[in-house]
Amino acid sequence: MLVNRPGTLVRMGVLALLWGSSFLWIKIALTGLSPVQITLARTALGAAVLVVLLHARGQRLPRDRASWGHLAFAAVFGSVLPFALFALGERSVDSGVAGVLNATTPLWTLAIGLALGYERRRGGARLAGLVLGFAGTLLIFAPWQQAGLASWGALACLAAAASYAVSYTYVGRVVSGRGLSPLQLSSTQLVTASGLAALVVPVGGLQPVHLDWQPLLAVGVLGVFGTGVAFVINYRLIEDEGATNATTVGYLLPVVSVLLGAAFLGEDLNARVVAGMVVVLVGVALTRKQPATAIVPVEREPSTTLK
Repeated sequence: MLVNRPGTLVRMGVLALLWGSSFLWIKIALTGLSPVQITLARTALGAAVLVVLLHARGQRLPRDRASWGHLAFAAVFGSVLPFALFALGERSVDSGVAGVLNATTPLWTLAIGLALGYERRRGGARLAGLVLGFAGTLLIFAPWQQAGLASWGALACLAAAASYAVSYTYVGRVVSGRGLSPLQLSSTQLVTASGLAALVVPVGGLQPVHLDWQPLLAVGVLGVFGTGVAFVINYRLIEDEGATNATTVGYLLPVVSVLLGAAFLGEDLNARVVAGMVVVLVGVALTRKQPATAIVPVEREPSTTLK
């Protein structure tokens, strides 16, 4: 049963703050690093932070092959692919459009759940909240006024959002409930992701590196906070709320981006943007209104059960 616990709402707010600023940090990091280099740096930094924290709390990485196999799948679709695709997309698409496309993750998650039979009886209010949240995101950024929405960069960002949805669904359906803590799950995923990203470097990550302090600072923030700290919070949300409910934090990211832009970059905060933020918040509230289980177990034959 879904409960609006204060701790959950706080975690969603912190995660929105960490991820809402990520598009800005990616833009800055791209001034000195390639998309593959950014992916490797942020996964490696995030993994280092989490492994240190894991051992400080007296926990260990899992030793069974099954857990590593499941989390390798999550690492590909929840880390390596989306990190690289968003960085690639932001080479030609501004951060506003990237934020809009990232906000489609809950819709992709719901679509996957419905297609595979994991989502049942979501209720009219919750479905309306998902649609309303995306509509509010579109209203904030007004992508019809911006160039590049139909570009290859935008398609890369859209594919990244869909990749996140695959990971959310897989983690909620298969990985959660295996007896591993959120810290163990997030640490293992990022350790695996950094290894996979390193394998891709010879293919697309050998460009010259410009070691200015701005891109180094940006990728450092992305790795330590936007990846390491955020992953622990994200896994906790998936365990507490289910995959689809956890992805609704994506609707708050454009709100954070707009507020940060207005506060620190002098960007225009007009009536349309304010109205869009209100719509987003109403949509998030609706998705959390009715008790529901995001992932519903489906009976399977013993021979097809994942272990």
